[in-house]
Amino acid sequence: MSDTGALRGRVQAEDPSSLDEVLVEVRRHRAHLSRLMNASDATRLVLGLLYLSRRAHAAPGTGVPTWSWLLGQPAGRDSGIRAAVGTCLAHWLPAPDVQGVDTGTRNLMPVPPQGSEGALHALVQIIGSTQRVGPLLDQCLRDLSADQAEGSHYFTPKDMAGLMVGAAVPRDGHRVLDPVCGSGGLLVESHRYVHDRVGLAPAMSLRGKEQHAHTSQVARMNFAVRGITAHVFPPGDSLAEPEPEPHDIVLANLPFNQRDWVPEDRTEQNARRPAAPPVPVDPRWPEEPPSRGSANSAWIQHIAHALAPAGRAAFLMADNVANSRQPVTRRLRERLLRDDLVECVIALPPRVFGHTQATACLWVLNRDKSARPGWGVLDRRRQVLFINARRAFEPVPDSRARRLGDKNTALILTTLAAWRGLPENGAAATPYNDAAGWSRSCSTTEIADREYGLMPTSYAVEPPGPTRDTRSRIEQLKLELVNKFEQMDQLEIQLLDILEEI
Repeated sequence: MSDTGALRGRVQAEDPSSLDEVLVEVRRHRAHLSRLMNASDATRLVLGLLYLSRRAHAAPGTGVPTWSWLLGQPAGRDSGIRAAVGTCLAHWLPAPDVQGVDTGTRNLMPVPPQGSEGALHALVQIIGSTQRVGPLLDQCLRDLSADQAEGSHYFTPKDMAGLMVGAAVPRDGHRVLDPVCGSGGLLVESHRYVHDRVGLAPAMSLRGKEQHAHTSQVARMNFAVRGITAHVFPPGDSLAEPEPEPHDIVLANLPFNQRDWVPEDRTEQNARRPAAPPVPVDPRWPEEPPSRGSANSAWIQHIAHALAPAGRAAFLMADNVANSRQPVTRRLRERLLRDDLVECVIALPPRVFGHTQATACLWVLNRDKSARPGWGVLDRRRQVLFINARRAFEPVPDSRARRLGDKNTALILTTLAAWRGLPENGAAATPYNDAAGWSRSCSTTEIADREYGLMPTSYAVEPPGPTRDTRSRIEQLKLELVNKFEQMDQLEIQLLDILEEI
């Protein structure tokens, strides 16, 4: 197998296609593959080709299957392109890890099906015709997220990732963790955020954990194609054990209301000993173990435990955690406020994730809210900022979907920066003032008087009027419905525990 780099150069030089045309062609051939195989597998196969275009390179005469060799494969049903793609992927995708644990790589890449020769050959040539693979990669990740949305394995939208990273404010040299990293989008955005500010390759430690092996593979390819150094752990459950070391930044698009989250071996152990607590003693929850029926509080305490002394976290969480009247959840909020960990809670618009109607909040935790460089000039200890961004969305063109959009993302981040007293672009910090219906800064004493509720719509209240009254009534009905559902879940868990004891 010889290196045909000259051919690759000719292809790139002779192809006059614009980036938009390249994107359209890649999506068209991906759609053809989707008729021959699972849509998610088809997209992952395209991601594999993008990975090869950046990684599969070797010196001539080494006998190694390279991207240039793949570009030189002839067209036609009997061309052998399917076998060539498989050979190249098998050689270049990362090997299993040293302990023998499969890191979600070689044996997980789908095999090109019969009849895919034309689409594969066209994809190789199109990808080889452009140096700008970033937009192709972004498109593939959006398509893969849409394919997987029904199974709740969607990826964080780009504008949402920008909001989360901007709220956490990572710096050069920080240790950044995403315990549910998916495709790695939040870590990629952290790298971009810091790179744009330092102008050099950031000296950051980027670490991701992902439970699903296929998605872990996607994250590795995502980092490799972009040339970002990041460590993705072997697939596994992040909640199984506490983080062994502290992190400066933790970012997470968490699974909402995850049930039966306790690892299986521990669950079985507890079933044999009904008198034992539902969760073993753990430094993450020294006072009270989380409910086994929902992982929401477990995730929050896992993240808080992973923070360094001045660490910050930004994560998405279902609304019910902010306003639930369930005793366990209320006591969790009380502990977070007692430890002065909550910095900001942002009520996000409905339907901005595309896959669900559920509403959510972005929580920002901070272990040190005193005035200091890199955070802000204002001391915000014993205070919490609430932002009501329920109506901060824009329609997606040619779609019924919604998104935050750059304008609304910037507005939220500007409000948070002003509250912190954080200068932007070298200018003095903008003074912060509460804005009716948008933002309000509250003391932890006031929040305690409200049964430790953390729902922004209860604090950043719209001015009186018919529209506000209608929304308030809807919010109240939603709260009552959520509480009823939580009561049903608790009763179901109690009933199962009783049945296990019989």
